[in-house]
Amino acid sequence: DYIKQESKELILRAYLLGSYAHRDMKRESGEPYITHPIAVAQILTGLYMDPEALAAGLLHDVAEDTDFGIDYIRVHFGSTIARLVDGVTKLKKIQEKKTKADAPVNNQRAESLRKMMMASIEDLRVLFIKLADRLHNMRTLGGQKEHKRRRTARETLDYYAPIANRLGIWVIKSELEDLSFRYLNPSSYKEIKNAIQQKESDRQKLVRRIRAELERALADAG
Repeated sequence: DYIKQESKELILRAYLLGSYAHRDMKRESGEPYITHPIAVAQILTGLYMDPEALAAGLLHDVAEDTDFGIDYIRVHFGSTIARLVDGVTKLKKIQEKKTKADAPVNNQRAESLRKMMMASIEDLRVLFIKLADRLHNMRTLGGQKEHKRRRTARETLDYYAPIANRLGIWVIKSELEDLSFRYLNPSSYKEIKNAIQQKESDRQKLVRRIRAELERALADAG
């Protein structure tokens, strides 16, 4: 609802190109590949990102993975969206070049790469798109082989969750950490999850009681 009609047309055009460009591609889960860019755009919408960022979210893998390159995107969507898509691709290449395996890195090395990633971009929206991309990949990591799940979770914990924290995007930061923990320490994750679920009913009772008290106090105050 926060997007104007002319901007919705831009987003629709981005979806149409993304859908066509990825038409023969599948995710490892077997789903059509376009489901990933759509999910990225939905995450960005939840952050109230602007139309150009949403369009770039829908196109973020087009230049790298299909026949429609950055020049094509620049001609049909303008220099800003092309720059955002190109920035996401460059971030991926930096991270892939500097990291390997699933071994944890020391804090100094991790901080060095985070600084390099942040210094490489001209527009902060690139980081928002990349974080949305990583979040959806983490949400759908279950279909990957174990070694790939661990490697991706390790990268997420070392690089992307701290970047989300630095940008103040707490909702993404906390979910990235939770999902990483799930794949790096599955037994501990399961124990904690079970303990939390057992306490759920107690928490709900407390919330209902506090809500009732607040409603009474607000009603008394008019």
